[in-house]
Amino acid sequence: MNPSLPADPYSLQGHATGAAPPADADAALLRRMAAGDESALGALYDRWSPLVHSVVARIAGDADDAEELVEETFLQAWRQAGRYEGARGGVSTWLVVIARSRALDRVRLAGHKRAAAAEPLENAESAGSLLPDLHTPLAAAEIAETRQIVHAAMEKLPADQRETLELAYFRGMSQSEIAQATGQPLGTVKTRCRLGLQKLREALSILGEDRA
Repeated sequence: MNPSLPADPYSLQGHATGAAPPADADAALLRRMAAGDESALGALYDRWSPLVHSVVARIAGDADDAEELVEETFLQAWRQAGRYEGARGGVSTWLVVIARSRALDRVRLAGHKRAAAAEPLENAESAGSLLPDLHTPLAAAEIAETRQIVHAAMEKLPADQRETLELAYFRGMSQSEIAQATGQPLGTVKTRCRLGLQKLREALSILGEDRA
């Protein structure tokens, strides 16, 4: 099945009052999408395409790319609707994560193409020798251990603080963007970031001790 998206990415249906739709209504749309209901995709698009468009437009910086990225985001949401887990965040947050990921991939790809087209460095081999070797067994072990410690520390955080930090530091969202995406007041987002970081610093202090 190849669903077609609404033609107008700026449609504000469902946002006329300025109030966000209930979270359970969004989740219900995803359940219908997972069952193959294309009208549910259209409804979700009408609700959240303005937010998705604002996110990808800021990253991509190109109107044509932004239009394509909006469509790609909702088509990915269509394909992965059955994988959505409400416990990990609201539908709008899920859509923003998808949108940012696709937009950042687009920007990185454009950067790689520009780099490939540029004249190579005359002494690239010697320049590369200045970089640290991250492929030794010792380095690989240290990286794996660090990842395990960070992951364990994140898992111990309250769900709201963990989600906020993941959006801020792993997805690169600003606190204002997080507030808009999650429907939380900006002050709440700032508090969650501050408390979460404090707990992470305490949990990750073992890294500094091991390297002292």
